[in-house]
Amino acid sequence: MNLRNRRNRPSAEVHTAALNDIMFFLMLFFLLASAVANPQVVKLLLPKSSAGEQSVAKKTLTVSITGDLAYHVNDQVVPLDDLEAHFQSAMQSGEELTIMLYADSTVPIQNVISVMDVANRLRIKLVLATEPKKD
Repeated sequence: MNLRNRRNRPSAEVHTAALNDIMFFLMLFFLLASAVANPQVVKLLLPKSSAGEQSVAKKTLTVSITGDLAYHVNDQVVPLDDLEAHFQSAMQSGEELTIMLYADSTVPIQNVISVMDVANRLRIKLVLATEPKKD
């Protein structure tokens, strides 16, 4: 029989006050790091699609059409008339080129078709970017 008094036993305590600070700083670091992970992306509201992502060629050219109908080629503003020249200069390396077209959901379809026409004339593969549907 154990006749020792329970009040005399040492108590085991875990101090977690410092862990809250560490977790807060880690969360803050990851939030800031994710915000600057891809700073050359133009913010767009993409249309939704139920199809999954597909693989793309080794060399891609990103074309974005914003809501105010500004065309961006790899984060550089380019007029619609100069798109063909930009595409031709990117094709000169000899690698297969794929254009990733990001169009804001408010952009009229004619502006998207005009970029597709330029890509078809040069026989460049074009992929229209969408957001996955949320069920």
